[in-house]
Amino acid sequence: MFQKSLLIIVAAISLSACAGNGTKSLNNDPFERSNRFMFRVNVQLDNYILKPVAKGYLYVPSPVRRSVRNFLDNLASPVTLVNDILQLEGKRASTTALRLGINTTVGIFGLFDPAKRLGLEKHDEDFGQTMATWGVPEGPYLFTPIYGPSSPREFSGWIVGWGFDPMTYQDDWGLEEAIGRYAIDGIGFRADNISVLDEIERSSVDFYATVRSLYQQNRASEIANGVTNIDDLPDIDALDDLDDF
Repeated sequence: MFQKSLLIIVAAISLSACAGNGTKSLNNDPFERSNRFMFRVNVQLDNYILKPVAKGYLYVPSPVRRSVRNFLDNLASPVTLVNDILQLEGKRASTTALRLGINTTVGIFGLFDPAKRLGLEKHDEDFGQTMATWGVPEGPYLFTPIYGPSSPREFSGWIVGWGFDPMTYQDDWGLEEAIGRYAIDGIGFRADNISVLDEIERSSVDFYATVRSLYQQNRASEIANGVTNIDDLPDIDALDDLDDF
């Protein structure tokens, strides 16, 4: 497992390093034309498939949906723990390890979240964030159907996450199970954010540019663990192509 993960890490870092020159820009979107096309494809897939399914999922009782969310979050905890350690975040790693132990046992394999009631708040980490803390350049902004907004660094970090995920190495865990897990995760996320995303689309002059800006701001916040660097805030005058909302 370790050798396989190490090979994936080397490949991911090489991909991200070759994709960008480290220059930071507001939008970092040299492939905007093709990205916009992919964005339109994604919007159609969302309108005709994901959104209707997500609306149907809302009819599932909220305690059941919450247990599904807790279970999926618990499955992702080992990947978060590895990245906490790689980022030398000892306190956050301890929190993740305690949450994993408590929720897997007392919380019945993660169906419940007793760790939260003990003050152990959940956080997410992935290898894209880890590479960012190591100084690996982000590369250009990319938008792909289904996966959505990303970059070479973040997309390769997602691939590395499969290498660190213990479920990948279970004998009875195949492609169908992996697709099902991420499909349920995506449906749950879409269901929880139907009104928010509808409002963003309704209030945006340029929906694509707004999504790009929100993604980049959110990703920067995740990498900084929620700490905002004032020097990294964009120049307001440069945001003419975005709608204030």
